[in-house]
Amino acid sequence: MFRTISTIATAIACTAVTSCGTATEAASQPATRISTAYELPGDRVYPEGIAVDPRTGDTYVGSYANGAVYRATPGATRAEIFLPEGTDGRKTANGLKVDAAGRLWVIDSTTGVAVYDTGSRALVARFDITGTEPSLVNDLAITPDGSAYLTDSLRPVVYRVTPEQVTAAHGGKAVLTTQFDLSTITSPHAPDAFTLNGIVSDDSGRYLLIVDMNSGELYRVATAANSPEIRKVTMHGADLKHGDGLELHGSTLWAAQNTSNTITRWQISDDGGSVELERTVTDDSLRIPTTLVRSNGRTLVVSSQFDKGGPMGPGTPTMPFAVLTIDGI
Repeated sequence: MFRTISTIATAIACTAVTSCGTATEAASQPATRISTAYELPGDRVYPEGIAVDPRTGDTYVGSYANGAVYRATPGATRAEIFLPEGTDGRKTANGLKVDAAGRLWVIDSTTGVAVYDTGSRALVARFDITGTEPSLVNDLAITPDGSAYLTDSLRPVVYRVTPEQVTAAHGGKAVLTTQFDLSTITSPHAPDAFTLNGIVSDDSGRYLLIVDMNSGELYRVATAANSPEIRKVTMHGADLKHGDGLELHGSTLWAAQNTSNTITRWQISDDGGSVELERTVTDDSLRIPTTLVRSNGRTLVVSSQFDKGGPMGPGTPTMPFAVLTIDGI
């Protein structure tokens, strides 16, 4: 999720359906094709987050406008309502993930995160933010040990929820606790600037990668309790200005850069200390992509249309709201 921006400070070097790079690189790249994967019901959806259930291939999409969650089964051309708007008092549904136990994690940026059983749709647990300082819980990653790590775009912290905490909550409420403080590494910014956003874990759970959408930087956070380390990732080829959702598989990282209408693909070093840009696709038809997920060999992208009557300002969205698929990225 991102804040309202009246102008884009950095000019976009590539327009239309463009793959940036040298002529030789462009010639060797596969053709890019953007199409609709499936539609979302409703005229005020303004989708933000997406998650895939690795057991079933079902994908879940959250509405930033009303907190509803939608589900699309493999091959479906239209999603169904999975959790109606306002469920459990939720006002937004942005960051989403499905864990190995088949539980759906749904972030409400204003309160915290709720965990649901995907079979019964019952609330398993809820974890709320505390304190009086401004906060916007944004995205989450789940590591192989079952822990969830969540970013806050207005506080320079990462929260953690362990499997034991989920069990102890017994369907009730608990509080989000801070695991990492990134205040010493984030670049100077206005007090109300949105910073930490998308977050992913490497396959082993050794480290997290977190994007700073304000500075375009990427941070590597070691998860080991006995040797915590937070450092900037060396970036080759570009930065991640306006970086929103991230997706990581093996040594390949994908990023959605929202107001740039851009999806990028990166190659990560073995230790996660550096990344190199491999592919850039910029196209206005992405309509403010907030995040993406890889499912069944496809790259699914959330087309938020936040700039068409949503949180970015006035206007009229193009119907229907949809999740897109991009070939060639």
